[in-house]
Amino acid sequence: MIRCSIGTAKVLGLKSIKVDALPTTAYLMAGEKCRFNCAFCAQARESSARADLLSRVSWPLFSREQVAKRIEDLAGGGKEFPVGGEPAESDGTELQRICFQVVQDQEALKSVKTWVQELNQRTRLPICVSAGPQNLEEIAELLALGVDHVSIALDAATPAVFAQVKDGSWQQRYRLLMSGAARFPGHLATHLIVGLGETEEEMIRLLQELHDHGITVALFAFTPVRGTRLEQALPPPMPHYRRVQAAHFLIRNSLARVEQFSFARGKQREGHPEGKLIDFGMPREELRPLLADGEAFRTSGCSGCNRPYYNETPGEELYNYPRPLTPAESETAWQRLFE
Repeated sequence: MIRCSIGTAKVLGLKSIKVDALPTTAYLMAGEKCRFNCAFCAQARESSARADLLSRVSWPLFSREQVAKRIEDLAGGGKEFPVGGEPAESDGTELQRICFQVVQDQEALKSVKTWVQELNQRTRLPICVSAGPQNLEEIAELLALGVDHVSIALDAATPAVFAQVKDGSWQQRYRLLMSGAARFPGHLATHLIVGLGETEEEMIRLLQELHDHGITVALFAFTPVRGTRLEQALPPPMPHYRRVQAAHFLIRNSLARVEQFSFARGKQREGHPEGKLIDFGMPREELRPLLADGEAFRTSGCSGCNRPYYNETPGEELYNYPRPLTPAESETAWQRLFE
């Protein structure tokens, strides 16, 4: 058995639900109840959240063969299955990637290695594994099996924030990321969560450093989940998140560097929180065309990853848009940068 995100189950024809944005990656979760105790995670050791949750997304269980066969059938044709039936005509939904979320227990990673081998025989889709390898040898093993990206989640932007919300050592994970990026260029990724207590400057400086080492970053907004230690905490204000998104877009596309940005400190802090991004280092008339199409505010991470409603509540402004923005959405996102 394996868990699929509810959106993935819809695309594979395993669940019948109404959605306004379908995932372009097949999100699969191996394992249950992590040995770690991250304060924000529904799968944390001491979490009382539902066992089928990761962030706000539910992950129902399905049989191994059922999921593998549906991915094999769907991957080549861009088709959505009717529940329990034969492939339907293409609706434009096409899987572009497979992503395994590996809950940190002793057997989950072993299971995923078997899955990777099987799916590589059934499809040519690139595969990402978000796991907790302990050393370069474990990263090398995953890549040798055919994994495209190995993701080692830092989550927190600084060691101090990490110590408050996660187990283990930020420095150890950071060193492994950097060593992995040097040895396996283009194959390392990480997750960063905005809104855990870091400043905008701290997050953006880390984004620059990771980009300089060729590490792909998936940016998330902190999401309070009932049953976790941070269930009463607030998600980041939208303007805060939009500024980090815009900076990340400029950095990863080599349109700007952190050294040209200005951050609030000292006398500049009047009316601004410490470390707020207050200037992108270019006039607004130069900045606006770079951000006008809204691409900066879409889901970031590996190619083909759009994570619909992972951080969001339907009907509200989206932190990460899983699709192209409308002109009105792009304009709203632009205005947020200067609030």
